[in-house]
Amino acid sequence: MTTTYIILGIVAVLIVWLILSYNRLITLRNRAREALSDIDVQLKRRFDLIPNLVESVKGYMKHERGVLENVTKARTAVSQSSGNPIERAKSENMLSETLKTLFAVAENYPDLKASVNFLELQRELSDTENKIQASRRFYNTTVMDLNTAIQTFPTNLMAKPFSFKEEAFFDAPEAEEQPVKVQF
Repeated sequence: MTTTYIILGIVAVLIVWLILSYNRLITLRNRAREALSDIDVQLKRRFDLIPNLVESVKGYMKHERGVLENVTKARTAVSQSSGNPIERAKSENMLSETLKTLFAVAENYPDLKASVNFLELQRELSDTENKIQASRRFYNTTVMDLNTAIQTFPTNLMAKPFSFKEEAFFDAPEAEEQPVKVQF
C-alpha cells in the first residue's frame, strides 16, 4: 500500500513538473514573439516619421538631392522587404545609415538646424532609435532565456517532443549598435 502511494506521489510530481515546464516554455516563446513584435512596431514608427523629415528638409537642401533620394530609396527598400523583422534587418540598417548621412549633411544648413519641425522630427527619430535598440536587447534576452530552457536538462527532455525550437538572436551590424550621432 505504501509502495502504491510512493509511486502515485512520484507520478504526481512528474505530472506537475511536466505541466510547469511546458507552461514555462510557452511563456518564454510568447515573450520572444511579443519582443519581436515590439521591434517591428518601433521600426514602423521610424518608417512613418521619415516622409515628414524628408519634406521638412527638402526646402533647405536643394543642392543635396542625392541624399534625399538615398533616404527615399532606403525607405522603399524597407517597405518592399518581406519576412519577419530579423530578415528585414539589412534593409533597416541601410535606412539607418542613410538617415545618419542626412543628419550629417544637415549640418551645412544653419536655418534647417534651427527649424522647429526639423528639431522635433530629429528628436522623434533619435527617441525611436533608442527604443529600437531597447526592443532588440529585450528580444535577445528573452530568446536567450527560451534557448537556455530548451537546451538545459531536464526541460530539454520535453522541449523536443513538444516541438519547441530555438529562436534566432536579432543581430545588428556594429554600426547599428551605435546611436545616431547628430552634432549641432
